[in-house]
Parts: sequence; structure tokens; C-alpha cells
Amino acid sequence: MEQQALVIALIGALGIGAQWVAWRTGWPAIALMLVAGVIAGPVTGLIDPHRTFGTLLEPLVSVAVAIILFEGGLSLNFRELRRTDGAVTRLLLVGVPVGWLLGALACYYIGGLVWPVAILFAGILVVTGPTVVLPLLRQSNIAPRPRAILKWEAIVNDPIGALCGVVTYEYLRRAGEGVTITQLLLSLLAASVVSGLIGYGAARAVAWAFPRGHVPEYLKAPVLLVAVIGTFVVSNLVQQETGLLAVTVMGVALANLRLDSLRDIHPFKENVTVLLISGVFVLLSATLNLGVLERFEWRFAAFLLALLFLVRPATVLLSLAFTRVPWNERLLVAWIAPRGIVAVAISGLFALRLGNLGYDDGSILVTLSFAVVVATIVAHGFSIGAVARLLKVTGATERGLLIVGATPWSIALAAQLRQLDVPVTICDTSWQRLAPARRGGIDSYHGEILAEATEDRLDLSRYQVLVATTDNEAYNALVCNEFAPELGRDNVYQLGAGTHEDDRRALPASLRGRALFTSGHGVEEIVRRVDDGWAFRKTRITDKFDYATARADMADEADMLLLLRKGAPLRFFSHASRPVPQSGDTIISFGPPAGPRRAQQEVSV
Repeated sequence: MEQQALVIALIGALGIGAQWVAWRTGWPAIALMLVAGVIAGPVTGLIDPHRTFGTLLEPLVSVAVAIILFEGGLSLNFRELRRTDGAVTRLLLVGVPVGWLLGALACYYIGGLVWPVAILFAGILVVTGPTVVLPLLRQSNIAPRPRAILKWEAIVNDPIGALCGVVTYEYLRRAGEGVTITQLLLSLLAASVVSGLIGYGAARAVAWAFPRGHVPEYLKAPVLLVAVIGTFVVSNLVQQETGLLAVTVMGVALANLRLDSLRDIHPFKENVTVLLISGVFVLLSATLNLGVLERFEWRFAAFLLALLFLVRPATVLLSLAFTRVPWNERLLVAWIAPRGIVAVAISGLFALRLGNLGYDDGSILVTLSFAVVVATIVAHGFSIGAVARLLKVTGATERGLLIVGATPWSIALAAQLRQLDVPVTICDTSWQRLAPARRGGIDSYHGEILAEATEDRLDLSRYQVLVATTDNEAYNALVCNEFAPELGRDNVYQLGAGTHEDDRRALPASLRGRALFTSGHGVEEIVRRVDDGWAFRKTRITDKFDYATARADMADEADMLLLLRKGAPLRFFSHASRPVPQSGDTIISFGPPAGPRRAQQEVSV
């Protein structure tokens, strides 16, 4: 018992530790988790999943993958699918059979596998999988359309690959019984339809029960989690491996039923998914047997090259032919196709089954699948950023500032930032209040920031910081609280004093953004100072004109608002954060019209 607890703790520490190192360094998290698992498992022997978990290992991994797929399905909104210009549908209907065929040819003619094993393995390889693609997309700066294509493909095709393997295995197993491939496909299609209906029915049941108060708020997340596991298990009883299809359908259905109750438990599900992805990756990496490398042959290396540079590119380019997806985006999608460690587990499972059927080549699947996982993770994980930049399909090159509320103060701030080449957008519901911003050439968005339509019209990935500056402090807090899970609690700010423990009437810190300025000026105070002629000024810190000199040269009443550092995130001076300026930084301050001569002039950058 203590040994199992220690292994679980170690797996968690390694997985989350790898994610943290990836965040700090920019290295691909999937590669770091793979290395962590291999070192802790076959290299040092600290983790032996088979000895620790025994027969529970396979069902634990299966349930974890099901939850990951469900959470991924919750992020698949049909509005996003429409923006892919039919690419996902083509990759599903055309890409899967083409990839299966080309993969089988590569397995047979290059990898040297016998036809039955080649066809089965090629079916498994049509998938990419959310356990590898989602962490990769989270860390890369890719344009919205190819990002959506890769995400949809990874989640939707994941159960398809498992079903391709099932079709092949069942045909090999039952060929002696006189079962034709048509009969087998019809049987599997019927089982898939039933599983899809089970998943959709579960989604409808949740969508009916949650809004009507049949499930208390504190039980909604647990009930949903149990419902996902139950749907997965029941569907697998109908036909093995159709459970993944059922939970994917359940997630996509819930995502598009516009169930408000799910918004409150999204952070919980995302946290669980990060834990599961980290744990599964490390756990299955630790199960790898380095002894299989002894069976690695030169033709396997040729097979990997064919998979990377022939099979995947040909599959995508043929699937997306004559679509409106630009060529540079097609080439990026054609290159990015990392396979997950789960493919190793599935291959290992079928290897044992094929061995029982008398196919000796089945044992080679473990070696090949391990090689495919390592090769694709290294090749795609470390190159995605460079390839995206080369093909010019990156998102915004520099993430900027989103200001909610067009006021004289916020427009003046945006104008100052625009002079410093900082991307900034002002959002407001009033076309008239946005008029000064339009006249000043400042990007603006006319609409309600909290409206559902904003998700389609405003790309939030372009912004690293949000500042709410309307004249309603409670609304500012509402906006910050809404976007804190997406941008980070430390990246949402608002006008208004920070909370004090002795002020029972103030909004709690958990419901509001960080207060701008170290003194936390309220809305009324900012309006009064603007009326008195206060203005923004920028000051460049140098070796000769250091921070102490700059502060002494400002008016006593002036407040520092923002620190700009080349290549670094925007950093605000607030009641909770006081960044330390260095040589080369630029400080934006807000001060009165009268004061020392140097404070009244703008120092050029």
C-alpha cells in the first residue's frame, strides 16, 4: 500500500514537474514527460507500473484516456468547426482511409510486416491523440484555423483509430468462421451507432438534470465525472473500444447544448485533465521496455522516415485538396502528427492477441510503436514553432493588452501604448464612446465582452493581459472574474482599490481583478484626475537615468502604472505587485500636469 502511494506521488511529481519545466523553458511538455517516464521506469527502476498496479494498469489508463477525450470534446464547439472550412470533415472521411491505406503499404513494403499485422498497425497509426496534441498546442503560437484543425482531428480521430484496429483484429480472428469483411463492418457500425447514442443520451440527461436543480451545485462535477466513466464502461460492453467514441460524442454534445452549469466546472475538469495527461504519459513511458530497441532494424528507420515525410503529408494534402485552407496551413497540418504513448499500450495489447492467433510479427508492434512515439514527439514537438514561423501560420507575434471600457483615461493609455508598438484593443458596447479610439487608429471591438458571440469575433489568444476600466466597478470585477480562468488571475486588472480585511462592504479579492496602481485608485478618483488634466508619460530607464532618478524627477503625486521590457510580458504596478525597473525598461506613469520639468516631457524610447 505504501509502495503504491509512493509511486502515485512520484508519477504526479514527475508529470506536473515536467509541465512546469516546459512552461518555464518553452520546451515541449510531451517530450519532457516522455523522458521523465523513461528515466523513472526502465532506466532507474524507480517506477514499475506492472508490478505496482498489476491487472489494474490497463483499466486505469483506459478510464483516464476516456476522461481526457471527454474533456477534449467539451472544447469542440461547432462554431469553431465551421471556421476550419471543412478540413476536419475531410480529414475524417478521406484522411482516415487514405492514411490507413498508405500506412499499411509502408508497414508492408518498408517495415517488412506481414499484411495482416501491417493493416492492423496502420489502423492504429491514423490517430494523433489529445494526450500529445493538446499539450503541444498549449505551448505553441499557431494561427486559429490550423490550431482548430489539429485539435479536432486529434480528439475525433482518436476513437476511430482504435476501431480500425478492432475491425482488423476481429476479421483475423473470425475469418475462419466464414465472416465477411462486410458483415464485420456492418456489425461494428451498428455497435458504434449504439455507443454514439449512449453518449448523446448521457449528454441529454446531464443537460436536463443540471439546469432544473436535480443535482446540487457541489455534486455537479462528481456526477459528471461518474457519468463519463459509466458511459465509457457501458459502451465497451456493447463492443470493445467503442467507449472512447461514446465519451467523445458526450463531450461534443454537451459543448454544443449551451449548458450554463458547465461553465462553473470547466476549471475543475481542465485541472483533472492536466493531471491525467501528465500521469498517463509518465506511467506508460515507465512501462516501456528498452530491450525492444535490440530488435530495431534499419528498415524500421526507413519506415519512420516514410511515415513522417510521405504517409502523413500525402494523407493531409490529398484530404485537403480543393479546399479553401491555404497551402501554408495545409503544410503545417501535414507535418504535425505526434503519436501518443497510448498507441504503445494499444499496440502491446494487440501484439499479445495476434500472437495467440499465430502471427509472430505481432511482437514487433511494440518496438515499432515505441519508435513512432519517440520519433514523432521529438520531430514535431521541437519543430512546431520553427515550422509555423517558416510557413507564416503563427498567431499574433506579440500578445498585447485588451482594455474593456472606452473612457478618456483608457483611450489615452491605449494611445500611449500604441506609440510604443504594444498591441492594444479597446472593447466597449457604445459605438460613440469608441469614436476617439477609431480616430486615433486604435484597434477597437464594438460589442459586449461577456456575450457568447464575442468568442467568435474576438480572438482572445492575441492578448496576455486584460484591464477593465468602465465606470462601474462591479462590472469591472465581473469581467475580470470571467476571464481570469483563461488569462490567469494575475493577468486581469481593474480600476478600484484593493480589498481590505476590515472593509466588509468591499468585493472579495476572489471576485475581482488586481487593482491598478499601488494605491488602487477608484473609478471616481481617476475621473477627477483626468478632469484636472492628469496625463500619461513614458520614461526610459538607462544606466545614467536610473529608476531612483526617474522617480525623484516625477511629481510626488504621480503614480507608476506599467513597466515595459523588451521580450517580456506586460507588468503593472498594483497593490500586489511592484516590478523592479532595470536599464532598458520603459515606465508609463500617470501624473498631474504641473511638476518638475523632466517629468513634464516625454522621453523618447
